[in-house]
Amino acid sequence: MGMRQKIVPVVLAGGTGTRLWPLSRQSLPKQFISLVSHNTLYQDTLLRVAEGPLFHPPVVITGTDFRFFARRQAAEVGVQAAVLLEPARRDSGPALLAAAAYVREHHGPETLILALAADHVVGDPAAFRACVETAAAAAEAGHIVTFGIRPQGPSTAYGYIKPGAALDAAGAARVERFVEKPDAATAARYVADGYLWNSGNFLFPAGLLLDEGARLEPETTASAVAAVAGAQEDLGFLSLEATAFAAARSVSIDFAILEHTAAAAVVAGDFGWSDIGAWDAVHAVNDADDRGNVTQGAVALIDSRDSYVYSDGKLVAGIGLDGISVIATDDAILVMPSDRSQDVKGLVGALTASQRNEVAEHLKMHRPWGTYQTICRGERFHVKKIVVEPGGTLSLQKHFHRAEHWVVVKGTAEVTLGEKVFTVHENESTYLPCGGVHRLANPGRIPLELIEVQTGSYLGEDDIVRLEDVYSRR
Repeated sequence: MGMRQKIVPVVLAGGTGTRLWPLSRQSLPKQFISLVSHNTLYQDTLLRVAEGPLFHPPVVITGTDFRFFARRQAAEVGVQAAVLLEPARRDSGPALLAAAAYVREHHGPETLILALAADHVVGDPAAFRACVETAAAAAEAGHIVTFGIRPQGPSTAYGYIKPGAALDAAGAARVERFVEKPDAATAARYVADGYLWNSGNFLFPAGLLLDEGARLEPETTASAVAAVAGAQEDLGFLSLEATAFAAARSVSIDFAILEHTAAAAVVAGDFGWSDIGAWDAVHAVNDADDRGNVTQGAVALIDSRDSYVYSDGKLVAGIGLDGISVIATDDAILVMPSDRSQDVKGLVGALTASQRNEVAEHLKMHRPWGTYQTICRGERFHVKKIVVEPGGTLSLQKHFHRAEHWVVVKGTAEVTLGEKVFTVHENESTYLPCGGVHRLANPGRIPLELIEVQTGSYLGEDDIVRLEDVYSRR
């Protein structure tokens, strides 16, 4: 079918994905991790809607903490995205209303928006795009179209949609009702009655969502529109105006609009969709061996079946595992029966309450300029590996309680210490005394790798006084 206009993909990339702990954490959530292919989930999402006859360049909405991931990972797969920054977490309702206001301003109110979660898997991108074309006819006729998935079985992990009367647009139906995640017996009944899974991905005209928002959720819609009107350009990102956006209520787009509007429609799809919301779902979307095992990383199994074992470093060996999931990271290992995957959220809640650092932070932390990773830590010393991307510059800073030694193992470092600026080459080192004002930069074309040894009475990350910072951090 011929499309009359291009669609603007809007990718929601702000979530934290706690059910996939210990791999997904607040400092690096699941959308920015490779769980299924060489690319991250976010990159695969962008590639599904890469420019072409069907799509405009995408708009990405994420939090300030993840802005450099969002841009760097898009650039790695050759996608130029406009990145809108949410100054506070407010769920999908305000995010999509703000995106609609942005698209209305730049492309006009009739423009179709394809709203996508950044952390879903689609096994058959061509079938997905065909489904989008089917949905476009219904959206152009004045509907907010949700993508329903034909159930693979009576899952309790998803909400369901009951399709109603067929619409004039081929393949689309009115939504008779949305229902929350059911218990097992109810799920079986829904599947028998022809209900669809609610994928949480939508297609709608920008102006229609804002009109329905103004009618059904007026304060939140006004706040989102005002946040776009007052948005400021910042390092190539667009920061939504903080006071207006924070005034929006934290509400999903389903609760805010879809469950109350007469304009809701559904198109059924069969494109290998999963929201991989938990470890059992990650197991399901990856190819298993003939015994039903999926392994990723350094793993050796004997006499094991139907198990999922992931290691991002150390060798993990298993004997006689049956229906077990093991996820091993540098600083935390999760072991559980695979059918208890939904309980990880509760575990993370308990760990958060006991203030475990492993809940939020990885040993490898990402920064706008690159990464740092803890190698070894003692009472009066901390050893890190620091990688600075080409052109990256750390803030001009000083520390009150620690001195630092830097040993360059790859690349070339440009070091500022007080009034002096000098170069440190591979296999050379330098010493930065306590209280010295210093900066590290990578002027070269390859990543700079160095080992940092901190020594002193206090080694916390908060012992940094930033005097100047190209990434405008406080």
